[in-house]
Amino acid sequence: MKQEFILEEHPHTRLNILTGESVLVSPHRSKRPWQGKVEDLAPDNRPAYDPSCYLCAGNKRSDGTQNPDYKDSFVFVNDFSALLQDTPDGELNDGGLLVAKSAKGICKVISFTPEHNLTLPEMSVEAITKVVNLWQDEYISLRANSWIKYIQIFENKGEIMGCSNPHPHGQIWAQASIPQEVLKECQSQKKHFAINGKSLLSAYLELELEKQERILFENKHFVVLVPFWAVWPFETMIISKKHVTDISYFNTLEKKALAEAIKWLTTRYDNLFQTSFPYSAGMHQMPVNSGNLPEWHWHMHFYPPLLRSATVKKFMVGYELLANPQRDITPEYAAQRLRELPDLHYKSSM
Repeated sequence: MKQEFILEEHPHTRLNILTGESVLVSPHRSKRPWQGKVEDLAPDNRPAYDPSCYLCAGNKRSDGTQNPDYKDSFVFVNDFSALLQDTPDGELNDGGLLVAKSAKGICKVISFTPEHNLTLPEMSVEAITKVVNLWQDEYISLRANSWIKYIQIFENKGEIMGCSNPHPHGQIWAQASIPQEVLKECQSQKKHFAINGKSLLSAYLELELEKQERILFENKHFVVLVPFWAVWPFETMIISKKHVTDISYFNTLEKKALAEAIKWLTTRYDNLFQTSFPYSAGMHQMPVNSGNLPEWHWHMHFYPPLLRSATVKKFMVGYELLANPQRDITPEYAAQRLRELPDLHYKSSM
């Protein structure tokens, strides 16, 4: 008798409908992935104010500029920007083998709060809403520059994600070109919209809400889920229920609802291994000053590296670097694990 293929037991590939790429899932390798040692990290005892921190209110930054005595969020042009606004135009093409082109942009830093010892899950919904307001304001302001083609809003949380300062903050890079990951999503969303007349993520969200296998949280305006094609062990997405192309379309109620979703998710991340959970997170939204792109549907990715404990991480090595990404625990198992965690942040009971 021919053996029946079972998604939860047998190795298989899953398609990322946004990028067209695939991930190898090997559930048979990890029937009980949390049997190993779970280690505790030293407690985080950062003060609410650090006189040596260049993001704290009233302190001087590396270029000598003094921060204002801000009370909520604060934004400024990065003192060490990866992209510069005054980069001259230029390119190199040596027989199609040595190819380079000048890159121009504006990089900004957003301090989420003057409190040096807080992170997003420890902030109130009201405080996170003010961050969302600032994201929206900066997006609208930056796209007014006609030469800017894409605006990437993101956060690197934690030292292992390359975060150089523990003060809670994120970044915005606005650039004169559309980056590679966004171009992949452009192509997939455009193709689906042309054939079906609705956004790719609207169709995907309808199916996920019907199945309820990977849904973590939903309110009136947003859904938090583990994507079917997740690569990182506890990778998640936030998707707007309403099909909008970018953050500029969110009204007051929707911005608060987004803040609620972010707090819900990041609290459970922290509770998973009782640590300040590291991740890279960022919004994907419609490129700007590039014509009408109605196929785009706003969403936010969260890519955390932790696997078994606060100190055991997932690395992309060997086959994953040379062939394609692979994971052992299934997205469904990750969703179940995150759903089981308490609402209250673990530090609240200390």
